[in-house]
Amino acid sequence: MTNSTPPSGTAPQVGPDALDEHENPIGLAPQTPGPQPPAGRYGPPSTPARRRLTIAGIVAAAVVGVGITIWIGLGQASTPVRYDNFGFKVISSEQIDVTFQVSMEPGTQAECTIDALAESYAQVGTVDVVVGPSDQLEGRYTVSVATSELATTGIVESCRALP
Repeated sequence: MTNSTPPSGTAPQVGPDALDEHENPIGLAPQTPGPQPPAGRYGPPSTPARRRLTIAGIVAAAVVGVGITIWIGLGQASTPVRYDNFGFKVISSEQIDVTFQVSMEPGTQAECTIDALAESYAQVGTVDVVVGPSDQLEGRYTVSVATSELATTGIVESCRALP
């Protein structure tokens, strides 16, 4: 039987200095730095201040992007009058009928600008019409537009709520 206690007068060594430089109690290979990229190839090494500045820039851009998205969304949601083009019918070289739908709160009046366009997309007729008030949320309207020459399409250019 062997005695595992150290001989009298010597204390067991503990800590990092206890091992010989070639001994490895866990059996791991010694740590050596990996290959390094060529100097200057990827710019200066990143510093903590530079990382913080980059992160702050990304966060600021994200906040601005979210703010713009909310602003646009609220602007669209608060638009009191919306319109959809439904079609047109060329009556003659001097007239076109345009059919469209307007969505607005009941009791609201809107002024819509209707344009007649030639094949070259030149405006050949326009008219402003007042629609509403209505007790319905949506209303479909057909408007005749006088033209200076043959129109090939008719569209609602804009609609706005009247005070």
